[in-house]
Amino acid sequence: MCCGTIAAPIKTSIMTTVDEAALKSLETRRSVPTPQLGEPGPQPDELHRILNIASRVPDHGALVPFRFVVFAGPARQAVGQLLSQAYRQEKAGVDPEKLEKFAGIMERVFTYAPLVILVVSSPEIAARIPVREQETVSGAVSMNLLNAIHAHGYGANLVTGWTADSPAAAQVFGLKQHERVVGVVHVGTIVERPNERPRPDIADIVSFWKPPV
Repeated sequence: MCCGTIAAPIKTSIMTTVDEAALKSLETRRSVPTPQLGEPGPQPDELHRILNIASRVPDHGALVPFRFVVFAGPARQAVGQLLSQAYRQEKAGVDPEKLEKFAGIMERVFTYAPLVILVVSSPEIAARIPVREQETVSGAVSMNLLNAIHAHGYGANLVTGWTADSPAAAQVFGLKQHERVVGVVHVGTIVERPNERPRPDIADIVSFWKPPV
């Protein structure tokens, strides 16, 4: 065999195909207020697929620094009772009338939709990947989750508030000390479609960097 020449690699052309259905789904997704979500929620096989899609995110180091906690069926009422008790204990110094009002809300908050999913940030503290970077993964998971729910024909609303921020609520959910709730996602069938809300003008939020003169 003669030396000195190496055959050039064969280049293949990959045709780009635009998936209009996928793009339309992304363009039309929007949050649905919790009172506008009703039965039924996703079936077990649908939920399994939704969570699999949500998990397909950029993850430096493949640490999987997130997890889900799902509340379905009677578990929604049971966790509501525990959240209500935790709220009363944590807010014991609040005006009694206000305390009872919000404790009642906490008791019902997981029953407004047929399914509730917690997106939990669970970083590996000892890993070489910075915790800040690991925590951004959960944001990507949350967005994937909302898009997957929408693509299945359901509505969803991601909220935070006391249930996401309270140490007492974290104990009710069984979170570890280094974990935190990124979002509480309520899921169900859309009973009333919300109007579109104003979206940012791309011209206002995009700039193309140029080197300084």
